[in-house]
Amino acid sequence: MPELSLTFDLLVAALVGMAVGVEREWSGHSAGPDGRFAGARTFALLGTIGGFAGWFVRLGYPALATVIAAGGVLLPIVAYWATMRRPGTTTDGTTEVAAVMVVALGLTAGLGLRTPASAAGAIIVVLLAEKSRLQQALQRIDANEMRAALLFAVLALVILPVLPSGSYGPYEAFRPRQLWTVVLMFSALNFVGYITRRLIGETRGLGVTGLVGGFVSSTAVALGFSRRSRDEPQLALPLALGTVAACTVLIPRLLVVTAVLRPSLAWALLPVLGPVLIAGLVIIGLALWRERDTRPHRRGAHHAVGAVPAKNGNGPNPLGLTSSLQMAVAFQVVLFALAWIEQNAGQTGVIASATVLGLTDMDALTLSMTRFATDPAQVRTAAAAIGVGVLANTSLKATLVLAIGGPRYRLRAATGLAVLAVGSAIGLLIGWPR
Repeated sequence: MPELSLTFDLLVAALVGMAVGVEREWSGHSAGPDGRFAGARTFALLGTIGGFAGWFVRLGYPALATVIAAGGVLLPIVAYWATMRRPGTTTDGTTEVAAVMVVALGLTAGLGLRTPASAAGAIIVVLLAEKSRLQQALQRIDANEMRAALLFAVLALVILPVLPSGSYGPYEAFRPRQLWTVVLMFSALNFVGYITRRLIGETRGLGVTGLVGGFVSSTAVALGFSRRSRDEPQLALPLALGTVAACTVLIPRLLVVTAVLRPSLAWALLPVLGPVLIAGLVIIGLALWRERDTRPHRRGAHHAVGAVPAKNGNGPNPLGLTSSLQMAVAFQVVLFALAWIEQNAGQTGVIASATVLGLTDMDALTLSMTRFATDPAQVRTAAAAIGVGVLANTSLKATLVLAIGGPRYRLRAATGLAVLAVGSAIGLLIGWPR
């Protein structure tokens, strides 16, 4: 029924306007010496004006719709001009801009697009209501983080679109756009890890610190915590927990990367990496339950892995762009090597290369396997190669722990890593290609 549909369109247009108007009245912007021109009723009427304009567009009267919408938009513009002429009025056009948006959203609803209009209206109300929290969040952003965000925007919106998407070079293994996507993905992961470390800090526990640090480099966490265990033997248990946590979080990171780049490989990885992930979660859960009162000491906090510098704007790049570029270069080298191995050595050569590469760079191995798994027949082989790499990587960390760590730390961390290695071996038995 057209009449019923129109009724709902106009109702949504009016309700969107009323929601914005209620927020303006609730926050005190429609009263007082700085009071603006509109409250709940006026905003509801502005939304209805936009709704009728959209309806007239659907009826084939665009000129009439333009006049109606223009009248609705002109009202807040004139009101802003009049308000700014009052002596002592604070310069703020948020209410007037919101009124123009209400007319636009009413027009959207009038065109029959009720869901987008409602969703956008809800977002606008949240933005208006959370003004103070948004301002507080902006004040916490330092110059270093702002530069990183702007740089990432340039990398993603300027450089990526102009790169060619084809395949070039030996074995057609060089793909510039895909390679740059790798840089963006790991820069984003580094940025998330940086922000999370800054929000959580070391005061929430070395286990959490290791967990977050594992998103960037679990090997670096194992190395750093092993060294620290010699200086602060009383922190042996939380340092060991942080090491196991960093090695555990590597698994979901690999699953996320493969799910984004090659979903079929991610499904094949579940039985291979599932046992080691479960083993890690069980270890972390038991350790947190047994030592739930353990907290890191303030002394020596500067030794934290991945500690975030003060807000002076002169710290390291939160994007970790240098490491991301190094990752992309390693990824490309591995792609050429694997293409050659696949052509000349077959499955055995791929597994052997995964063992060596897993000792040094799990991310490059995983990314290269997403390319190797382009052929559906090679998906299980690629999953097994990643599993072998995880086992080799865990063995390397266990070696670091035993060689560098303090006595009490060695016992606990090596035991946890041994359990992870057993989980890796079980996963390989389950998912080995046959």
